[in-house]
Amino acid sequence: MNYIVFDLEWNQCPQGKSRENPRLPFEIVEIGAIKLNEAKEEIGRFHEMIRPLVYRHLHFRTREVIHITEEELKHARTFSPAAREFLDWCGTDCKFVTWGSLDLTELQRNMDYYRIKNPLPKPLFYYDLQKMFSLLYADGKSRASLEDAVDFLEIPRLWPFHRAIDDTCYTAEIMKRMDLSWVSKYESIDYYRLPENPAEEIYRDFGTYTKYVSRVFADKEQALADKNVAAIRCCRCGLPVWKRIRWFSAGANVYLSLAQCPRHGFIKGKIRLKRTQGDHIFVVKTSKQVDDKTARLIRDKKESVKDRRRERRKKRRSQNS
Repeated sequence: MNYIVFDLEWNQCPQGKSRENPRLPFEIVEIGAIKLNEAKEEIGRFHEMIRPLVYRHLHFRTREVIHITEEELKHARTFSPAAREFLDWCGTDCKFVTWGSLDLTELQRNMDYYRIKNPLPKPLFYYDLQKMFSLLYADGKSRASLEDAVDFLEIPRLWPFHRAIDDTCYTAEIMKRMDLSWVSKYESIDYYRLPENPAEEIYRDFGTYTKYVSRVFADKEQALADKNVAAIRCCRCGLPVWKRIRWFSAGANVYLSLAQCPRHGFIKGKIRLKRTQGDHIFVVKTSKQVDDKTARLIRDKKESVKDRRRERRKKRRSQNS
């Protein structure tokens, strides 16, 4: 298996969001990639500038950040032949590696727009080195910029940032210095192509927590009523657990629950409701073993939500009286 470390640069509508094409909010203008073997040795490079066909003029922020001129792009190939060559170059036995979670989404969105058949596996698992860097060197939640990660690992600044091939070079250098044996199990899941039925729904066990990705639902109510969404199992032994606190809203599109396993103690459930491009709903649910302190915080959060609801009802009654 090879690693495909890659980065994209894209343009957006220069007239602003109100004039953008909703099927293609970001149009790719550069692809940069490095192919590494299993020993993390470089065995190939791919670099291509892309002539845009939808947003033919560059947004001012695109010009400022990536330092590409419209004159350079005039002489480039369009996306379709460049993307087909890139996918052929990647091969079939590979793992994609990115810095952040956006590049694979935008690659596939551009492929769909230009009606290029998607050969990527479904579900698509990849390495988000930005997340893995946080797991190795920080708290696992924060996200360092590429520049900060380069400085932290004392990698020489040999190339400018914010060009696809140069950022790819830095990402590859970061990967070479990381101990993947510890973080490789924390691979990320691409959400661009979602499960279409219950049999395709994704369950992943990461050792310290589990993740579930649902199929698409028409709305929030349908999603929360689904048995697979509402169920909680122990993330350690996989057995059903007793819910001490049922699912409750803990913020915008976030729901929490607290359960208890007889063998492994408290289990925190967290649901995130996410919107698809077609404005439907899918669910990303995690289950994680937590200590007594975290369990108390969840109870306090539940009581705080109940208190706010009481205050709102009281206020409505007083307004109506």
